[in-house]
Amino acid sequence: MNSPRRWHGWDPNITGFPYPERIPETLDWEIWQMQTLGHHYNKDFVNGQWRCWFDFGMGALGDWGAHILDTSHEFLELGLPTVVEAKNLEGHNSYFFPMSSTINFHFPKRKNMPAVDINWYDGINNLPQIPEGYGVSGLDPNIPPPSTGKIEPAKLNPGKIIYSKDLIFKGGSHASTLSIIPEEKAKDMASKLPEVQPTPSNHFLNFLNACRGTEKTRSSFEIAGPLSQVFCLGVITQKMNNRIEFDPKTKQITNDRFANEMLYGPPPAKGWEQYYIV
Repeated sequence: MNSPRRWHGWDPNITGFPYPERIPETLDWEIWQMQTLGHHYNKDFVNGQWRCWFDFGMGALGDWGAHILDTSHEFLELGLPTVVEAKNLEGHNSYFFPMSSTINFHFPKRKNMPAVDINWYDGINNLPQIPEGYGVSGLDPNIPPPSTGKIEPAKLNPGKIIYSKDLIFKGGSHASTLSIIPEEKAKDMASKLPEVQPTPSNHFLNFLNACRGTEKTRSSFEIAGPLSQVFCLGVITQKMNNRIEFDPKTKQITNDRFANEMLYGPPPAKGWEQYYIV
């Protein structure tokens, strides 16, 4: 994930938050903050920029990870990782997400399936090794533009590369279909591949149809919940710049007491307690 749409020109040597600005009349700043009460309003805390700050968002990992890592996470039944390590963080600081991040997630053996490593790359110039025959990865037309109104060209569009024992798969983001690379290998296997079923509805209609009972949600809470937990662990390593060991059964970080406390976060702001009861 290396689109600059969630990046900015701030100095990683920042020593404080942006200066307070007048709150727009159309914005209820207290409701918007919810759990993060205590910040003065600044235009860089809203629109797409809120994702960049540790106090407000989850960076590129939380923004795009759900559209890129969900395939492998769901269908390989990965669950929760046992090790998450920040391999490289460029521009690490205490206020906003690094300008580039390389994070390794290690998932243990499951049933009769072997252990799996997922490597996440973000940052404009932070690219993984690209296999032969990868070619160009297009952008999903349903991706909403940033608040600037346009998506800047990237060296490589968001996507994923999945390595299996014998095959290499290429995928984009969102609802893109996986393909086998290189093309010669895909042609050899064309007659053996299952037919891809057409998507019955867009995700807005899918949610409504699921409420009606006519469709099953394509990302139910049983899928989205554990995946969100994976991202939370990744964000902790981005903030701490460390390696954490996690016990999926006890839901505890076992090698870093301070990082483990971050799993709980600050107490709910007054008036919001009922929404934080699990």
